[in-house]
Parts: sequence; structure tokens; C-alpha cells
Amino acid sequence: MRDTHGIGGARLGPRLSGGNVNVTRLVESDAGRLVLRHAPAETVSEKAAAGIEREFRIVEALTGVARVPRAVGYCSDASIIGAPFALTAFVDGTAISTELPAPYANDPATIDRIGEELVDALAEVHVADWKARLPAGFGKPQNFVRRQVERWTAIREADAVRDLPLMRDLAGWLLENLPPEGPAAIVHNDYHLDNTLFDTDAPRLNAIIDWEMGAVGHPMIDLGLVLMFWGRPDRADLGFGFVQKVSNRPGVVSARALAERWSARTGFDSGALDYFRCLAFWRLAAMVEGAYGLYRRGQVDTPYARRLEADVPALLREAAALIDGSTREDR
Repeated sequence: MRDTHGIGGARLGPRLSGGNVNVTRLVESDAGRLVLRHAPAETVSEKAAAGIEREFRIVEALTGVARVPRAVGYCSDASIIGAPFALTAFVDGTAISTELPAPYANDPATIDRIGEELVDALAEVHVADWKARLPAGFGKPQNFVRRQVERWTAIREADAVRDLPLMRDLAGWLLENLPPEGPAAIVHNDYHLDNTLFDTDAPRLNAIIDWEMGAVGHPMIDLGLVLMFWGRPDRADLGFGFVQKVSNRPGVVSARALAERWSARTGFDSGALDYFRCLAFWRLAAMVEGAYGLYRRGQVDTPYARRLEADVPALLREAAALIDGSTREDR
């Protein structure tokens, strides 16, 4: 840090919570706090290192134009700490999920503002000129949606541990009803309230974090995911009902209104919102079914993995309900 960035006194601090794949650690320095990301020790490889660099390049591309931690530097030299790593500025804030921070007013207006902040920050990401800001050849936006469906269909068929007819039926529907190719943009690919940091005193979004699934693709992938979790009925049988649970209350701004707000800021059409919400429910179910497979094989035994027995079918049912409109009002 001293030699490459003129920052003295850099020293590794404790691990931070958050992040599904990579290790997140605090770094103290004479210039203030930084955040270090690297692959877990057991997965250090060329592929893992490439993932860290890919995540950093996306954050670097968005620094100054979207609400992301400021990119500081990437180091490919594994001899420094034992693995390639990336550094960004530390952003103070809180990750909101099931409860509002104590200083927030506990009313629908506060939830509305959180929703508006989510789509406004997302719009800043999506309008960034990715061709100019990312390295040449970065990303494969062509047929992004089709490739997502085909990829996860193949994974689940090759690693099935139970019969899930809705998984197959929904995959068929998603492929038969593919929307037009549409615009390409930098996408977070795992965008929801838990992967943001809000100000601790007021509903202001300070930073979007955890870019390990970032890519270049159809921007409605992000909008569909964040709005699939928005304003759901507060029922015990929801799949992943804890995600964005704070929005599960009557009287909050609708997902449709938030989508229109996003469209006004990006110039992109959001008419296929229900398709992308359906895709988000289905894709999440396909992803986490892998963890349930580990549980069924006796490789893991956690409350999360056990809960997937019910959560995955629940996600698929909600996806199907979006298609036939039978259990959710037009939000």
C-alpha cells in the first residue's frame, strides 16, 4: 500500500460479515479504513483470482458514477497475503433486512423512500457507459437471459435430488416467452436490500456491495430480483420471506410504481417486469436447490439447508402465480 498507493500503516483487521463467496476483511491504515476482498483459502486458484479481479473491475468502472465503494486497487501477487486481493474504501452503513434501524420512522413513508433509493441507485448503475468504463472484451451480454435459463436448467437436471415439475415447467415457459434482447448494462446480478448499505440515521442508500456475481447483461435482471422481494404478503409460508421483509406491509409503494421510476431514470422499458420477477423466483430456486442437494446427501446440516425443503417449492409457486395472476394482485 505504501509503495503503490502512498498509504502507510496498512494492517489487516478482522473479517467483516456479508458476501456469499469471497472473504471480506477490514484494513486499517494511516489514510483511514479500507475493505479487502479475496477468495477463501481453500478455493485459491486462477479461476478464483479471476473472480476477485472481475468484481474489482466492475466496482472500478462504477466508481464516481454510481453508489459503490471507491475502488482503490487490485493486487495479483499472491505472495503478499497468500491470495490475489482487491481493496476498496470502507463505507459506513447498515444492511437492512427484517427490521428498520432504530432512528428511522416506522411508517410506510420510510419504506417508500427505501424502495425509491433502491431503484434510483440501481438506475445509476444501469446508465453507466459500460463499453467505455470496462476493459475491452469484458462481459458477454448477448442472449444473457436465455443463457441464464439454459445454464441453471442444465445444472439442476444434472444434479437432481427430488422431482420438481414446476422447475421444469417454468424453465420451458421462460424460454418460450423470452423478451426482446433489449439494452445491455452492468448488472449486479444479486441485487436486493441485503446487498446495500443504508445510512444509519435516515433512509439513504450509501453503497451497493457484494459484486461477486456482477456481469454485463439485461438490466431487468436486477430490477426483477429486487422487486420480486418487494411488498410481498407477510405470510409464514413465503420462500425466503426474511429477504426485504421490512417491505412486507400494506400501504407501501407498489413494485409497478418503482419500476416506472426506474424507467424514467434509465430510459429503459420495464413492461416485462412480471417476466423478470418470475425469472428471479425461478433462478433463485434453481440456485439454492444445490444447497438442498448437499443436505440430502449428508454433506451439510444447517437450519438454512433444511428450510430449503419448503423454501424452493414456495419460490417456484410464487413464480407460477406471477404467470397466471391467481394469487398476487397487479403490483
